[in-house]
Amino acid sequence: MALENSVFPSRPDSLALPVEEKGEGEEVEVATEATASAGVFNLSEELGHVVTTETVPSPPATAKVSRSFQAKLAEREAQANQHRKKTPGPEKERGRFGWARARRKRQRYVEKNGRCNVQHGNMRETYRYLTDIFTTLVDLNWRCSLFVFVMAYAVTWLFFGAIWYLIAYCRGDLDHLEDETWTPCVNNVNGFISAFLFSIETETTIGYGHRVITDQCPVGTMLLLLQAILGSMVNAFMVGCMFVKISQPNKRAETLVFSKHAVISLRDDKLCLMFRVGDLRSSHIVGANMRAKLIRSKQTQEGEFIPLDQTDISVGFETGDDRLFLVSPLVISHEIDTHSPFWDMSQSQLEKEDFEIVVILEGMVEATGMTCQARSSYLTEEVLWGHRFSPMMLLAEGFFDIDYGAFHHTFEVNTPSCSARDLSVAAARLDAHLYWSISSRLDEEPTLTNQASKQPDSGTANSKGGEAKFTVGEMTDIQEQSGQGELNGSVATDQSESET
Repeated sequence: MALENSVFPSRPDSLALPVEEKGEGEEVEVATEATASAGVFNLSEELGHVVTTETVPSPPATAKVSRSFQAKLAEREAQANQHRKKTPGPEKERGRFGWARARRKRQRYVEKNGRCNVQHGNMRETYRYLTDIFTTLVDLNWRCSLFVFVMAYAVTWLFFGAIWYLIAYCRGDLDHLEDETWTPCVNNVNGFISAFLFSIETETTIGYGHRVITDQCPVGTMLLLLQAILGSMVNAFMVGCMFVKISQPNKRAETLVFSKHAVISLRDDKLCLMFRVGDLRSSHIVGANMRAKLIRSKQTQEGEFIPLDQTDISVGFETGDDRLFLVSPLVISHEIDTHSPFWDMSQSQLEKEDFEIVVILEGMVEATGMTCQARSSYLTEEVLWGHRFSPMMLLAEGFFDIDYGAFHHTFEVNTPSCSARDLSVAAARLDAHLYWSISSRLDEEPTLTNQASKQPDSGTANSKGGEAKFTVGEMTDIQEQSGQGELNGSVATDQSESET
């Protein structure tokens, strides 16, 4: 950062691109190539120092180019980014024989899209799913749901169609199809297909009028009532399942977005863990509430190993900051204090940790009134130390403009690399040093009591004139000399006696 601040903002004209001019073009070209190959630029005498940078040799320009301020600024940023890329990163962990060992990528507990990466196996009590058949059908995927929906109607139609055909066969209606004097149970039922169509007409209450039950068949009348009742129940159950499945607010969570990275930086002189959340829809989430969990392995003092221990991360539950008014994107902040699990974690220790931060946003959808939940997570490498989110709100004419192009963008800021505990201890030591330095200086100053002992007459005159002088720190000296702390009262009594 020091190299960037010292070189690029105040770069003299001698660092510009090589320019060929008439007469002295060859000398300028040779000098530029020499300095580019060496990687050293000697600045003007006014700067008084020499800066060494790594540069890539570029071919000299054939003509003089007049560049704008934006082009120069873009070039400086490109050179600065190139310098950062060449900066060596932290060393990789070494194995037993000194070989570089790649860090094992942590398995996510919650995916970035909110899906929980957990599968249940070896479940023997599968009958419990049938006790709540409605929820089981709603939780099925769309292929299974559509298959169950179609099969529910097809099976009932086929079942009652087979019963209608069996009744016609047992009564002998199929043997008297041409006999006009014969009264069948159902008119115009001459086979299984016609019985199946009559079953569909009965259950769906279509009633074309061509096939109709007669009053000479009491068994058919009872079956008609039974099919009408069971058909209504099947219709209500399946339509209800499909309606609940369609109106589920799971897809509403697709428009609730979280930032790709979480950042740690100072906010009001305190280290804070921050992430950003936003809503892409114009219909808002009512009663939005934010929660956060820390997922990492833990071993108790008794030796018990807990593989996925969950620890609450406070995001303002005590102050009410966890209840959001999510009209525009918000930055959720977790203050790293003594109750935080990151209290003893520094920047170097953060790179070695293996944890996952799960963030949960809950609220009620304004359009449907159903509760919605959006989830995301951040691994250790997705937590950036010393970064801050870029602002994305602009004041336009009559409204606030939100630029979602900068939603995931962060930039570096000056942040101490020590832990929050060490930062708090350093701040306490600084306050104690200032306190004792100020008190020692105050003790060295002369007090009012010492001046009164040396000049009693002037002190009496000042007291008669009604003017009182106070010096910082004199109360301690007065209390030590008076014994009872009533020196002012005794002085007033002596003055009254002298006046009388």
